[in-house]
Amino acid sequence: MSISENLTEIIGNITNAVNRTSSTRIHIGNSVKLVAVTKNHETPAIQEAIAAGVMAIGENRIQEATKKAQTIGHQVEWHLIGHLQTNKVRQAVELFDIIHSVDSERLAVEIDRVAGILGKRQDILMQINMANEDTKFGISSKDALMLGRAISNLEHVRLCGIMTIAPFYENRELVRPIFRSMYELFMELKTANLAHTNIEWLSMGMTNDYMIGVEEGSNLVRIGTGIFGQRQY
Repeated sequence: MSISENLTEIIGNITNAVNRTSSTRIHIGNSVKLVAVTKNHETPAIQEAIAAGVMAIGENRIQEATKKAQTIGHQVEWHLIGHLQTNKVRQAVELFDIIHSVDSERLAVEIDRVAGILGKRQDILMQINMANEDTKFGISSKDALMLGRAISNLEHVRLCGIMTIAPFYENRELVRPIFRSMYELFMELKTANLAHTNIEWLSMGMTNDYMIGVEEGSNLVRIGTGIFGQRQY
């Protein structure tokens, strides 16, 4: 199928998943933001997706995103979804509208410092390692509120929600309890009345599991292969 056809199918699946979502989760928002993950996909394919309605681009690597942004510009939102090293913070803050992968106070403080220099308030998500996988980045769920409090004291950073990358399971239903726990953590942070925050995004769900993510309360999904097909390396 074409990129446009893939997007039509995905949007239909998201709509159906929203309709299956428990009424207790609707208050986080009836709409779901779709971030098209463009790692290793060429600019013409990305432009085709934008023409078909994509309004947010997710990139893992700053260098690759910077090159693409020179052509695509800021007609779309730019989301950094990959791990961010402190020595790359300036480049990230200069380019990205929102950074999904903040998992330490040290990184948040550096983003705050650079954003202050650039005269910007940088939106961020806190990355949660909900499944406690050794191979993944992210803060543990038990430490999330403490990090949220620390971030709330920063002047040039705004915490806007949380993100997780679930383990890959052949049986997709196995991610459901992980996503359910993420929703509970999201609500804990949202109701903690943290200063200078806007806890609105619960980012969970990728090509393999986005429908379950939405059913469990996600309002931001990150989809690459489902839109563009397999990556070209």
